[in-house]
Amino acid sequence: MYFQQSEHNPPHFHAVYGEYVGAFDIKTLEMIEGDLPAKGQALVREWAEKYKDDLLKIWSTQEFRKLPPLK
Repeated sequence: MYFQQSEHNPPHFHAVYGEYVGAFDIKTLEMIEGDLPAKGQALVREWAEKYKDDLLKIWSTQEFRKLPPLK
């Protein structure tokens, strides 16, 4: 997530997978922009599903905290 005054809705986060990047809507977990391949999107969605509440809290408070990776 980028914490900037100009950050816009919908609540989203950015993901990097190798040389690919994407932005994902936190509520729907749909990729709203980017070029991540299907495998990368699936991994990002699996991770985000586990931390959806945390991601929404980070978005609303703009208090960043590191979330664990997939195991």
